[in-house]
Amino acid sequence: MAGVLGAIAKHYNWNANILRILFIVISITPFPGIIVYLILWLIMPDSQDTKKRRHYRWRNH
Repeated sequence: MAGVLGAIAKHYNWNANILRILFIVISITPFPGIIVYLILWLIMPDSQDTKKRRHYRWRNH
C-alpha cells in the first residue's frame, strides 16, 4: 500500500498495524461495505441532533 494507511494512522494517532490488518480483513470479506458500516457505527460519536432527539424523547415520556 503506498503508505496511505500509515498516513491515516499517523493523522488520527492510531496504530498503523491494526489499521492494516483491518484493511486486509475488509478486503477479503464478501460484504465489506456492511462490515465497514457496522464498525463505523460502533466507533463514531453521536451527532448533536441525535443527542437532542434522545433527550427530548426521554423528557416527554
